[in-house]
Amino acid sequence: MAKKDYYESLGISKDASDAEIKRAYRQKAKELHPDRNPENRAKAEEEFKRIAEAYEVLSDTQKRAQYDRYGHAGPSQGFTFGDSDFHRAREAYREFGFGGFDDLFDMFFRQGGRGGGVRQQRVLRGESIEYKLRITLEDAAHGTRMTITVPRMVRCETCSGSGMTPGSSKQSCPTCEGQGQIQYRQQSLLGSFINVRACPDCHGAGEIIEQPCHKCRGSGRAKEKSKISISVPEGVDSGSRLRLKGQGNAGIEGGPSGDLFIVIELIEHPSLVRDGRNIHSKATVSYPEASLGTKIEVETLWGPETLSIPAGTQPGTTFRLKGKGIKNIHRGAGRGDHFVDITVEVPRKLSSKQKKALESYAETL
Repeated sequence: MAKKDYYESLGISKDASDAEIKRAYRQKAKELHPDRNPENRAKAEEEFKRIAEAYEVLSDTQKRAQYDRYGHAGPSQGFTFGDSDFHRAREAYREFGFGGFDDLFDMFFRQGGRGGGVRQQRVLRGESIEYKLRITLEDAAHGTRMTITVPRMVRCETCSGSGMTPGSSKQSCPTCEGQGQIQYRQQSLLGSFINVRACPDCHGAGEIIEQPCHKCRGSGRAKEKSKISISVPEGVDSGSRLRLKGQGNAGIEGGPSGDLFIVIELIEHPSLVRDGRNIHSKATVSYPEASLGTKIEVETLWGPETLSIPAGTQPGTTFRLKGKGIKNIHRGAGRGDHFVDITVEVPRKLSSKQKKALESYAETL
């Protein structure tokens, strides 16, 4: 397939200046970068590769002159653009540690360093943590409050989270001279550029602690087993996650705390089985009770309930106790139901009197 005209690819005229070529490529590259088009990444890669190739040729005076004269004439032009070149351009912001997409193009188009530097504050949010909580089916139905003990990182009491020995201070980092970042000049397909990275000694803060706290060793936090009161709402189920904002690990050097996620696990009930909002249980009646009818007491999550068994109830019949199930935690609607599956017991042994009575009954059929 014939290659698209380089000028057309960048949307510029053939007499465009170097500045116009650079500006057009920067704009096109921002629009077509594969990481900004995740829904159609393969096509975006091809489009980005095409405009990067156009820029690589038109931004070079000698290559542009050859292209203007010969067009896409292959080896006679004396220039090529391979997959490795495109891959390097596409992955630059990951490989060289830049924080965002715009930094990628600042890196390609600036004619020097980032003068002055921008100090980053070394305030890092604490990690979020999980705690597995096992509760009974009754607690899940009614909701409950309890106190749990969670191992986590808390703000250091000795240094109040600063990471410094009380009375000491911070000093300017000698490695980056307080800038928080180090600059490296590198060569690439698109020319010379400045690679800026966070200072490895101060981690971008621009300052270092003279005397770290002896308890937390400069991190501003220490290990602790914390007692935390929690409220478990009605309707939770195994796998439900409750979020306690700010109850996770404390941040670095006074940073905000992460979150605590409570993961629910239900303890198996000896006689009740949960199915979403509904509860299932079994009840056994004798043959005479099933034939003549009776009343039985059923255990539910909300206390004992009397269930009427009508005469002639067959084995496998299911009865419903409306509203005796569990609330839907997400919808907040009413409770589900409790279903009772009836089993008719057949005696394994009969006394002679019982046997004669049953034989008499059989003769009447």
